[in-house]
Amino acid sequence: MRILVIEDENKVAVALKTGLESEYYEVVLAGTGEEGFFQINSQAFDLVILDLMLPGRDGFEVLSTIRKRGIETPVLILTARDTVEDRVRGLDGGADDYLVKPFAFPELMARIRLLLRRGRGKKTGRLKLADLEMDLISRRVMRGEHQLELTMKEFELLEFLLRHEGHIVSREMLAHDLWQIKDRSTPLDNVIDVHIARLRRKVDGPFSNKLVKTVRGVGFVLKEDTP
Repeated sequence: MRILVIEDENKVAVALKTGLESEYYEVVLAGTGEEGFFQINSQAFDLVILDLMLPGRDGFEVLSTIRKRGIETPVLILTARDTVEDRVRGLDGGADDYLVKPFAFPELMARIRLLLRRGRGKKTGRLKLADLEMDLISRRVMRGEHQLELTMKEFELLEFLLRHEGHIVSREMLAHDLWQIKDRSTPLDNVIDVHIARLRRKVDGPFSNKLVKTVRGVGFVLKEDTP
């Protein structure tokens, strides 16, 4: 998944890029509002992290302009401006979330994952990859013409992988987001691996095009093989 970071403070921008890339996101940096506005209009992004105090065109103006143009990419405001008025103005202007500096990186990641989950599938209620299709409303999963019978946890796991399509999902992410485990002193790796194995048998077992991949030592990714 691709994230655009619009931040004029170089140390913050580099730290964000390093941290996000360590979580296997593709990151593009923009140091001014004008540059960020150009990037948003010329490339596709899954999320924008936007500072408010930018040289030239400030964050409020960037946000307002892209929303007027119909660009619905989720926007997370990341700023030192923490007054109620600024928060209200940002959210009313079309931001999806607001995080004040200084911040804890794990909290930033949690908010990013939440925004990405909200962003994909919200218009149609469906998630799709190749011939695999998930209906979020009826909770029906199809692989071609075959309906897959999934348990509740398998459905949640597949939905999580689909929302992160093409992006590596670590066991830590699954433990935190699906099993709601905050303390990793008792690892869930074996439990997660069992659920992945069961899901893989149902999603990939009878089909030649395998979608569920294991990245050894890192986690899992749902993607279609490149021809």
